[in-house]
Amino acid sequence: MPQPAEPAIFPGVIDQKCETMFENPPANRPNDIASPVADRVSTYDWPAITAELDGAGCAILPQLLSADECRAIAALYPDERHFRSRVVMARHGFGKGEYRYFAYPLPAPIEALRTALYPQLAELANRWNERMGIDRRYPADHADFLARCHAAGQNRPTPLLLQYGPGDYNCLHQDLYGEFVFPIQIAILLSAPDEDFTGGEFVLTEQRPRMQSRAEVVPLRQGDALAFAVHHRPVQGTRGSYRVNMRHGVSRLRTGQRHTLGIIFHDAQ
Repeated sequence: MPQPAEPAIFPGVIDQKCETMFENPPANRPNDIASPVADRVSTYDWPAITAELDGAGCAILPQLLSADECRAIAALYPDERHFRSRVVMARHGFGKGEYRYFAYPLPAPIEALRTALYPQLAELANRWNERMGIDRRYPADHADFLARCHAAGQNRPTPLLLQYGPGDYNCLHQDLYGEFVFPIQIAILLSAPDEDFTGGEFVLTEQRPRMQSRAEVVPLRQGDALAFAVHHRPVQGTRGSYRVNMRHGVSRLRTGQRHTLGIIFHDAQ
């Protein structure tokens, strides 16, 4: 798949500190950041991406963020003002390392990414549910889907920033958080492999009925985004579609530090 041109840096990245750069824009200027992000997302070959996602359970969006944007987002991690909670994985048996969930209002670029990416995936999410015999359908607009989540008591934001150091890893898991689950999510690698860290590969597993699990290690570069199945996805068999169970995680980091931005489209209870 052809790669898009190097993305323009989010407005305000150059010559500003992270604290200023990622403040939400004034109410009368909501499109200062949202429009460039939406334009960037629209440049990808979405029929090819969704076809790969449908066939393999994951697809890469190369260079969705620039190196400067990646470093700026990763630099938010120590600033508690942006987050609602911090999770130390070892305390819960999730692995080693830690992550923070962003608080509302989300930093503007992250909100813009969430808003722009969702409509590109909603049609495939609806086709998946239809093939799996699931009645739920997803609206075309992310705000409408969030309204359904919030009406069901799922009103805590789920975009998160993950941080790994030497020896850290993330066990295989699924990000569900409640009754309303959007079946596709996004992970964006913010650190540069072999420069900022070694090891720490993104891992997906797929469990098909009465078959051994299939594992896939996804090679990502700094700024690459990966769209992948959250929980179940349909696979075409000789007698129609059947569900496979998906999990994802991160292998052990050998050296350095690794940051990832996770964009989950449903909110949490």
